[in-house]
Amino acid sequence: MPVIQIDHLTKDYGAGRGVFDINLSIEKGEVFGFVGTNGAGKSTTLRHLMGFLKPKSGSSKINGMDCWNDSAKIKKSVGYIPGEISFPDAPTGTAFLQQQADLLGLTDMSYADSIIKKLQLDPTANLKRMSKGMKQKTAIVAAFMHDPEILVLDEPTTGLDPLMRVGFVDILNDEKKKGKTIFMSSHMFEEVEDTCDKVALIKEGKLISVISTDEIKHNEVKTFKIEFDTPKDYEKFREESLIFEELREEQNQVIVNVNDNDINKFTKLLTAYSVKFFTEIKYSLEKYFKSQY
Repeated sequence: MPVIQIDHLTKDYGAGRGVFDINLSIEKGEVFGFVGTNGAGKSTTLRHLMGFLKPKSGSSKINGMDCWNDSAKIKKSVGYIPGEISFPDAPTGTAFLQQQADLLGLTDMSYADSIIKKLQLDPTANLKRMSKGMKQKTAIVAAFMHDPEILVLDEPTTGLDPLMRVGFVDILNDEKKKGKTIFMSSHMFEEVEDTCDKVALIKEGKLISVISTDEIKHNEVKTFKIEFDTPKDYEKFREESLIFEELREEQNQVIVNVNDNDINKFTKLLTAYSVKFFTEIKYSLEKYFKSQY
């Protein structure tokens, strides 16, 4: 049985807003990315998993329990970072984290302390006066502190500086090694590529693609950038029967897509030209995302 199961989930806010007939299945130990533009339906989907929203139709389940009817039970085994952080009335980050620990029945704070150290967070600061980045770090600690088996993360690195994003990815990969099941929405493509096993793309509330990150990394179509020594070679090459992605006449450059099966034929073709440089442009999740959109 999948740890997270979403079946025909629909929440219609009107005017084309909401999510429509979403189907996703996330297995135990899988790290699953959820990518889309702002307003595409990422947060709406994740809020259903936490039992904050009741679907118009369809269902979402975690460990076989219905996310709406059994939300109280589900929350005990799930660590959640909301897309919009709003803390309760507590004087400091430390006081807030202690409140969360009390609610969870957590007495050993050693794991929380290790995450605080990795994120370089000062939890003694006034909670309301914290910067956006510090609030985000506090929310990360609150979600991870009880070492839950399942993590539902809505744009978890919002507000973090690049160095802290790297630190967060390290924490996430540590959780992955423990066999945690993680469902994470993000607009940071590198972050998703570095951590996730699969990625779902959502557009205007509808799922348009689910793909493994291995498939992205080992895409059968390779992209190359080539610069020729002379305009004559450039002009001649662009007459070849190839799939050109871009032509840069001023630089005597082309960007061309070649199928794996044609690589040898392609490199042999290049020997007839005077080439200044020849390099592969790695296929990425961002490029795939743009092609689907």
